[in-house]
Amino acid sequence: MIIIAAFILSVFLYSLVSKRLERTVLTAPLLFTAAGVLMSFSHEALSELALDRKGLLLLAELGLVMTLFTDASRVRPSMLKGETNLPVRLLSTGMLLTIVLGLLCAMGVFRTMTFWEAGILAAILAPTDAGLGQVIVNSSRVPRRIRQALNVEAGLNDGLAVPFLMFFIALAEARETGNGGSVLTRFLIEQLGYGTLVGLAIGLAGGYLLGLARRKEWMAEPVAQLGVVALPLACVVASEATGASMFIAAFVAGLTTQIGFSEVGKHSVEFAEDWGQLFDYFVFFLFGLLVTQVWAQFSFAILLYAVLSLTLVRMLPVAVALRGTHLSRPTVLFMGWFGPRGLASIVLGLVYLEGNTGLPGEPVIKLAVMATVLLSILAHGLTALPATGWYAKSTASLGNNAPELDQDTSGADRAAAEGA
Repeated sequence: MIIIAAFILSVFLYSLVSKRLERTVLTAPLLFTAAGVLMSFSHEALSELALDRKGLLLLAELGLVMTLFTDASRVRPSMLKGETNLPVRLLSTGMLLTIVLGLLCAMGVFRTMTFWEAGILAAILAPTDAGLGQVIVNSSRVPRRIRQALNVEAGLNDGLAVPFLMFFIALAEARETGNGGSVLTRFLIEQLGYGTLVGLAIGLAGGYLLGLARRKEWMAEPVAQLGVVALPLACVVASEATGASMFIAAFVAGLTTQIGFSEVGKHSVEFAEDWGQLFDYFVFFLFGLLVTQVWAQFSFAILLYAVLSLTLVRMLPVAVALRGTHLSRPTVLFMGWFGPRGLASIVLGLVYLEGNTGLPGEPVIKLAVMATVLLSILAHGLTALPATGWYAKSTASLGNNAPELDQDTSGADRAAAEGA
């Protein structure tokens, strides 16, 4: 219980000064990662980590499950319409190019890594984390269209990255074992197929019952949030029983619950902003504890890939995806830089490692993920405030007709702002 006790103390201390910290570069992910690093000096904590690894991983997985459900439950069709819709560009062209470029850079930097292993690494590091850029998402100095585009992108790309990760893992295992057909069949049926079916069943049934209870006035308002939170937890239980992916199930459930219960996004966000943050903070705390055990192994190649992942691999795809939107160069640069890697990459990396695939490139994948996330926590946390100030000055000279300030281009970005 030493790790849990230290985490609870960290949460309490952070709560005492959280408002004052909002005006500094000390973000919550940075502080909880630092707290985890400090815990690594305790031999008792390291022993407990070795003994309770699976239990701690389950807590981390629950954090991602809740995040996936919450983010998906906020998505409405109107948010993803229109040719000039920024989130759609970032989630389609931007994300696909990020995975491809991440894969190619991995093969270039790590010469012994196979194509599919490079794909695993690229998929783990594809999702962005709005939590690391919370200063930007909440800042009125950044045009609403820009911050909401980054927020919606971060809310959906973690769920979209999961199938890519599972696909690359399945193909990598097939290459190593020679059982390509059986591995791919298991991937398509059990992980993707069962995960989708579990999510559909729980989302549709749960949404219908919540909607019915709302219409009949059977449900007390304070308890509605608990009913919503029970759905992603049901996805975890059902997925464990069927061998499905709990992450895909939670993401699909979040999308489909809206069909029967349109208020699901409101209640899931309320949970995420309150209790859900505990899961997120714990993941960063656990990451800080784990990274100290390996950072002496960060080679030049590992650090080079981490830098490339946060710059070229992110910024070039964003620039390509935003072509034709007529956004200013500072805007494209700003959106390209703020693609931090955090919660989703940590948990997906842990899930991959716990799968015990035994791939030759596994040690390199682990180190590259940890180095990239650690660098992102530092770089994006420390630059959020100054970069926001620089960008605010850049957009101050733009006219009222600038696309950054256009809230009516397709109607979708406005819907995104209202739903986030």
